[in-house]
Amino acid sequence: MKIEQSWMVKNLIGLVIVLIMTACTNAPVSNDYGPKPNQNKKLLVAQYLIGVDDKVQVDVWKHPDLTVNVPVRPDGMISVPLIGEVLAGGKTPKNVAAEIQKRLSKYIKQPNVAVILMELRSHEYLSRVRITGSVRTPLSLTYRQGMTVLDVVLTAGGLNDFASGNNTKLFRRIDGKVQAINIKLDDIFSNGEMETNYAMEPGDILSIPERTF
Repeated sequence: MKIEQSWMVKNLIGLVIVLIMTACTNAPVSNDYGPKPNQNKKLLVAQYLIGVDDKVQVDVWKHPDLTVNVPVRPDGMISVPLIGEVLAGGKTPKNVAAEIQKRLSKYIKQPNVAVILMELRSHEYLSRVRITGSVRTPLSLTYRQGMTVLDVVLTAGGLNDFASGNNTKLFRRIDGKVQAINIKLDDIFSNGEMETNYAMEPGDILSIPERTF
């Protein structure tokens, strides 16, 4: 009898675990809404051109004495221990790392160098998102990972009394062309329908028109 009860308990526990895992798998995730992020937007890390007043970290693996955080000077140069001045302005972090690595190889065997963007000051507006039209406070916001359409609208104080929320457009540059994506803000706010609560991307513009009376 005890063996049979133990077997039933184990089976019950196993069933509960399966149900929990199934529920977690089917739970909606905000980042699943809308178009997948455009791969070209990775330019902020992979193809971003370093500019004056940006701050970068030069990280030399296993050589902490050569690892520094430095600003980009008005002449576009940064100072790196052991090798001196290196031109960073107008180049990608990857290109700057390759140049530093090449020059350090005269002093260190097989150096491994990474250049990390710490503060993006020169091209701040490339990473902004904007909301215009029928909101309480039209805004230009610094992009943050995980930011959605709803986040931006709430930050702008919500829709005003004249907004035509379901006619909202999200303007996004995809493959070099600006495309308009339909957003149903009335459905989001009134009915909790999140299908168009898309994840924002750097450079996006939300435009909410007024109703026509």
